[in-house]
Amino acid sequence: MKRIELVENGLYLVFEISDSQDVSLLHFGATPLEESTIKDNQKSGFRPVEIQASGDDRLEYHGRTKKNTMPGVRMRYTQHQIIQNDKGTKLELVLFDEVTGLEATLNYQFYVGVAAVRAWTELVNKGAEQIGIEYVSSFALTGISKEGLQGRDRKMSLWMAHSSWQGEVQWRNYSLPELGLTHLNEFGSKRIAISNTGSWSSAEHIPMGILQNHETGTALYWQIENNGSWHYEIFEQIDQLALLISGPTEHDNHWWKSLRPGESFISVPVAAGAVVGGFDQSIEQLTRYRRQIRRPNADNQSLKIIFNDYMNCLWADPTTAKELPLIDAAAEVGCEYYCIDAGWYAAGFWWDNVGYWQPSLERFPEGIKYVLDYIRSKGMIPGLWLEIEVMGINSPKLAETTDDWFITRHGKKVKDRSRYHLDFRHPKVIEHADEVIDRLVQEYGVGYIKMDYNINAGIGTELNADSFGDGLLQHNRAYLAWLDRVFARYPELVIENCGSGGMRIDYAMLSRHSIQSTSDTVDYRNYAVIAASSPGALTPEQSAIWSYPLTQGDEEGVIFNMVNTMLLRIHQSGHLAQIEPHRRQLVKEALDVYKREIRAHIPQSYAFWPLSLPQRQSEWIAYGLRNAEKTFLAVWRMESHTDVISIPILHLQGRELNVRRIYPAQASENFEWNPNSGLLTVAMGKNYMARLFELC
Repeated sequence: MKRIELVENGLYLVFEISDSQDVSLLHFGATPLEESTIKDNQKSGFRPVEIQASGDDRLEYHGRTKKNTMPGVRMRYTQHQIIQNDKGTKLELVLFDEVTGLEATLNYQFYVGVAAVRAWTELVNKGAEQIGIEYVSSFALTGISKEGLQGRDRKMSLWMAHSSWQGEVQWRNYSLPELGLTHLNEFGSKRIAISNTGSWSSAEHIPMGILQNHETGTALYWQIENNGSWHYEIFEQIDQLALLISGPTEHDNHWWKSLRPGESFISVPVAAGAVVGGFDQSIEQLTRYRRQIRRPNADNQSLKIIFNDYMNCLWADPTTAKELPLIDAAAEVGCEYYCIDAGWYAAGFWWDNVGYWQPSLERFPEGIKYVLDYIRSKGMIPGLWLEIEVMGINSPKLAETTDDWFITRHGKKVKDRSRYHLDFRHPKVIEHADEVIDRLVQEYGVGYIKMDYNINAGIGTELNADSFGDGLLQHNRAYLAWLDRVFARYPELVIENCGSGGMRIDYAMLSRHSIQSTSDTVDYRNYAVIAASSPGALTPEQSAIWSYPLTQGDEEGVIFNMVNTMLLRIHQSGHLAQIEPHRRQLVKEALDVYKREIRAHIPQSYAFWPLSLPQRQSEWIAYGLRNAEKTFLAVWRMESHTDVISIPILHLQGRELNVRRIYPAQASENFEWNPNSGLLTVAMGKNYMARLFELC
């Protein structure tokens, strides 16, 4: 028997290899392994990978769980190597199944200064027969609740981020019995299964989770990095709690892959880590990790302010006459990008004829370049809206296509909301997409693209694929490869990732895009909840939050809108040319404060939630950013019967501080810092008010 033991950045990783070459992942955590937490007869259940092949057996009663797979159970140790690369330490562990000839290489990439690994599995068919793969894990860990003396029903809880259109990133914390997983036996058929099927990767859940052990004060966290289908599940085996994380599966996502002799398959990458602490500490490590895997770009350092003419403004009905006064107003308040949203390519109803992407002369009789040049003359970078992955059922571009350009099932092009979905594996689709991007950048001078995505490819495509899900995964990866080539050609181009708002928040996309639309919610009061919750799902500097002051309203409505976005990425809208000058001045004040005092700190700061994660029912919300120099805190009063809230800022407890309300400058309500208790007490005299503070 021998062991592979790694300690990297506060992570402890322990593999055991038996005399018969069985491999067990005994431990992955933020504290050293406690040998007494694992019984010898349990070690066979601590498999580091699960792989199910078609026609192969299963062990133990399993229900729909992915445990005890074959050839997963038969995999034996072949070799391993520990490599030092430019990211950090990497472990490659090679396993082999003699029955099928299937080889699995388990990859664990550590990153310097981050308590997380990126993990994936590479399969190679070294046998003589075709192998059908129904499931392969990217990360597998048994014993996720083994530390501590209490039962898991009592000590464990799971953070999940629910999502919905206009209701994105809704964090909730559940005990395992609340999710139906009560500890009754040493194994069972029940699982906590969170899955996404289709190309809206975050339509119902953000692809991540955090499992807390409240007895030991530790947490395990993960995210799945795929812009399509994904799956994770928690279940019981050998009287231990286990976690499996993967991309798509056959039973859950219609994915099946045929591996012929000599062929290989690489699973969806996932990140996993552990920390002493809870939600805030987990998100800090994930934020560090996300910043390391992201494409280096200037946009995430400069955080320039975007004006977009859509929300509570032109509502996708642009014309030259409407744009010019808005451009003047956006420049006056200090915006740095100006993006013309949907509708610029069609005279009237445009939804079902998109895909040609030529400017409408009816809307822009002087040509759209006249308006884009006017934007640049005002000191702003011009931008346009696109939805490059779709083609409307009445698009004139359809005449130039063939059916194999599109996602297809049962011999028919898939139709969703009067659009067809392009398949980015097709060379003509790539040619079309490249022509559009090159024209916008080279001919029109566009420096910003809002890339929207308002339909869902569903379970996938049958063309040139082993299964619907296999076709979808191939398309997903082809789209990412196309994005990589676009950014290689135009490294300064900013492309916003938008999926009907936040329906595609994942780090396959966000490792490329510098900015993410978080919601299409039209109620700024609801947006406070989404804004404050969003840094759990993505880095603060990538989280674009709409601010859209109403044409009619009071000053507090403007202030609330601006506080929503000032500790994140400002996505300004609202009809600035039509709101009263004193209310427009509040917009300018906020943007000036953001530029002068806040945005330089955001890319080096970490989020915290002193009143816990907000819900729409929360009476008060508090979200902050902290770094070595300063702490910023946004405070919202929602619907509350109390005028005063005391907010614990525990990392500053015991320190005499200078506490300033930095926005708005003119306000009369009281606030007070108590260093002994670490409480900031804030008064707000009516519902739906917001204030922004600096503590240093």
